Amino acid sequence: PNLKLVIDDAVEQVGKTTGYDPSYQKIAYPNGDVPIETGVCSDVIVRAFRKAGIDLQKDVHDDMKDNFSAYPTRWGLKGTDANIDHRRVPNLQTYFTRKGKSLATGGSSETFLPGDIVTWDLGGGLDHIGLVVNVWSKPAQRYLIVHNMGAARMEDVLLAWKITGHYRYF
Repeated sequence: PNLKLVIDDAVEQVGKTTGYDPSYQKIAYPNGDVPIETGVCSDVIVRAFRKAGIDLQKDVHDDMKDNFSAYPTRWGLKGTDANIDHRRVPNLQTYFTRKGKSLATGGSSETFLPGDIVTWDLGGGLDHIGLVVNVWSKPAQRYLIVHNMGAARMEDVLLAWKITGHYRYF
């Protein structure tokens, strides 16, 4: 049931999240969010998980507080920040890996199932994240991805970029 809630919410974000805004914003904690009309790629995942009662903002923040040295340091942080930590793809990758949710990134597209989280390297130091949903692309013979790249959209992008992470939470 939780998996279905996550997938359904990701699909529902298409058409609602019509912009992309990576700016730093103060948000409530826990269960904080930027306006549904905007966000970044990680907000798709965070919002979808909240429908299943999982607050990645709180969970990532708590894990980072207890294990700060396990998380990436590329932003020069000296401590946690509940406004942004869960919105950074490398932090989500670290969190899912630490929780034992990591799977192999290689193999065929058949190993990527609805509900799986995928991360990519877009090049130029840009990370991206999306959710495999239960909509099948007949031409591609694989499931589509909901992600935010300018707006939340559902597309066949699984193999569009270099896959850097594959996670199965449910």
